[in-house]
Amino acid sequence: MSNHRTDKFIATYQKLNKENLHLLSDIYAADIHFSDPLHEVDGLADLHQYFAKLYSNVIECTFDISDAVSVGDNAFVYWTMYYRHPKLSNGQQIAVAGHSKLTFTGEKISLHKDYFDVGALLYRHIPILGSIIKYIDNKAAE
Repeated sequence: MSNHRTDKFIATYQKLNKENLHLLSDIYAADIHFSDPLHEVDGLADLHQYFAKLYSNVIECTFDISDAVSVGDNAFVYWTMYYRHPKLSNGQQIAVAGHSKLTFTGEKISLHKDYFDVGALLYRHIPILGSIIKYIDNKAAE
C-alpha cells in the first residue's frame, strides 16, 4: 500500500534521466540526506550533482518498481535497477535488485537510504576482479 507522496516518488523515478534532473526538486527537500552503500550526499544541490555524474557515466539507467509500502511518514520502495555502463560487462544490461527507505517531512523526502548488493551493481562486472569475486562466491557455496 502506498500513498500520494510515494506515488509521486515512483512516477518521478520512472521518468528520471540526465535531461530532467530538475524533477529532483519536486520530490526532495532542500536539506535531503541521501545515502547508498557507495555514497552519502547532503543537500539538494549536491544530490543533483551526484545524479548528474551518475547519468553521465551510463548508457542507460531505468527502474522497475515492484512494490511500495507507506507507514506514516516512511515509505519502503522495492525496485530493480537496469543499467548499461560502457566499461562494465561489455556495455550489456546489468540488473540490480534493491530497496529504498524514504522519510517524508511534509510533502518532500528528507531522508533517502538505498540498500543493494554492491557486488551485483559493480564489482562482479569489473574485468579480473569480477572473476575473482565469482570464484570466491562459488567456493563459499561449496
